[in-house]
Amino acid sequence: MTFELERSDEFQDFFNEIKDQIVAQPGCFSVKLLRDKEDSGVFFTYSVWDKQSSLDAYRQTELFGMVWPKVKNWFTAKPEAWSTEIKGESKS
Repeated sequence: MTFELERSDEFQDFFNEIKDQIVAQPGCFSVKLLRDKEDSGVFFTYSVWDKQSSLDAYRQTELFGMVWPKVKNWFTAKPEAWSTEIKGESKS
């Protein structure tokens, strides 16, 4: 996510206010905020979910319905999102 520089600190503060509520969602194991080392207006959220359907369910919650409209007004570029999986690890 790319924000106006003046919004960067505000976004970090807002994320810190809501991160525990996100982690409390069913199926969410963790959520972290990463900031680009070169461009302080660029952030990434990294969350770990038990399955895609848990993430999809979160996106239908009242919490997400409050968070997303607020932060998307601060973007200066179209946000991108990826769902990834770990490959090559043995299951034990």
